[in-house]
Amino acid sequence: MQIRVYYEDTDSGNVVYYANYLKYMERDRTEFLRERGVDLGVWQNQGILFAVVEVQVKYRKSARYNDLIRIETELIKCTRAALIFRHHIFNAGKELLVEGTATLVCIKAATLKACRIPDELLECIGKGV
Repeated sequence: MQIRVYYEDTDSGNVVYYANYLKYMERDRTEFLRERGVDLGVWQNQGILFAVVEVQVKYRKSARYNDLIRIETELIKCTRAALIFRHHIFNAGKELLVEGTATLVCIKAATLKACRIPDELLECIGKGV
């Protein structure tokens, strides 16, 4: 996914505010799932949610206002109740700006307790990761 850095994304130094990289990762993670037939809104309506329980981020270089950046996401691990994603963010020159991982746990909306990822969802995203 490519994203243009807008003024609203930057801090007073005209670089992307650090927390906004997490938003970019979230967007690409959502698109990653959507491309595999997983619409999180549909699952939400069925009472299944995914909660981020851990994020690790390494900031290497800053993106600036008006830069075009590219986010790449891959699913690196899938357990009975969790998905672990790896994210890389690059600038137009293909330099690595940010890398990180995010762990999401499947939960029941009614109880907010962890639950097993439904088989139908696992089939969409690739159980054998």
